[in-house]
Amino acid sequence: MENVTRAGKVGLFGAAGAAGRSIAAALAAAGRDYRVVGRHRQPLETQFGGDPRAEIATWDLDDPASVAAAARGLQTAVYLVGVPYHQFALHPQQMQKALDGFRAAGVERLILVGTVYPYGRAQTHPVNETHPREPHTFKGRMRLAQENLVLESHGKDGLQTLVLRLPDFYGPGVERSFLHGVFEGAAKGARAQMIGPIDVAHEFVFMPDVGPVVEKLTRTPEAYGRVLHLAGAGTITQREIAETAYRLAGHAPKLMVAGKPLLRLFGLFNPLLRELVEMHYLLTDPVVLDDSALRALLGPIEKTPYEDGIRLSLEAALSAAGARQAVSA
Repeated sequence: MENVTRAGKVGLFGAAGAAGRSIAAALAAAGRDYRVVGRHRQPLETQFGGDPRAEIATWDLDDPASVAAAARGLQTAVYLVGVPYHQFALHPQQMQKALDGFRAAGVERLILVGTVYPYGRAQTHPVNETHPREPHTFKGRMRLAQENLVLESHGKDGLQTLVLRLPDFYGPGVERSFLHGVFEGAAKGARAQMIGPIDVAHEFVFMPDVGPVVEKLTRTPEAYGRVLHLAGAGTITQREIAETAYRLAGHAPKLMVAGKPLLRLFGLFNPLLRELVEMHYLLTDPVVLDDSALRALLGPIEKTPYEDGIRLSLEAALSAAGARQAVSA
């Protein structure tokens, strides 16, 4: 592993999301300067403007010169760019544009933070990196095409690449987690809307645990040219998470659970819920990851126990609810 003092500068592309915040915090904690890149400057200023180690840049993925300019001077690019859930066809298209710009800028390493979608249905339990990639959904095929572009770019024009796959995630203020409504509901003592079934053992990674792993990978040359997994802290059911959150908040659980038939019905009026239907198999037959290869490479990985992660997520929801009340008062 490379020494922190000799590690090159890292750029976080699509930095405004939860993963970007986690990785930025880990880079800052390691005493490393970094660049955050997004389409709009204001969200980046709001989140990272107070960190003297953060350099803020914007880019336009449709402009090759803009991509290259945003990546110039970086050793490592971490790709976190999201797309609207109903526009997954953009994933490989945007990945190709980014790859072209990274190579033009002389970037040496690229980490794509990916998902379990390319695997399709789990054929083994747990799933390691040798599992067949046979997605049966459109979103899985688009994520597979994105991954292939990254993996096929390894060793070309001086670029080394890595795909780090994560399971579903949660954490303080992580609004794009489908557990976010649970913490909001518990904080308010209100009903939480959930997508079921909620009694199947599932895996979630606590988002603040992701940053330190990515920071280490940016200075681990032997990690590249492959796929690695980062698993959660074991498995847990959604019901257990909800019951714990409501208990910690001092409320009885109030849950409204929508299964696949209701998702189809609600999807007639809500585009996001309509898009969730094809991925519903991940709730009935979850993909649970084996990250023994990552641990063999990096050593022990700190993972926040679910009890602690739920408590911290609830505290953030309580704080946000209090802030909203103060503003409206």
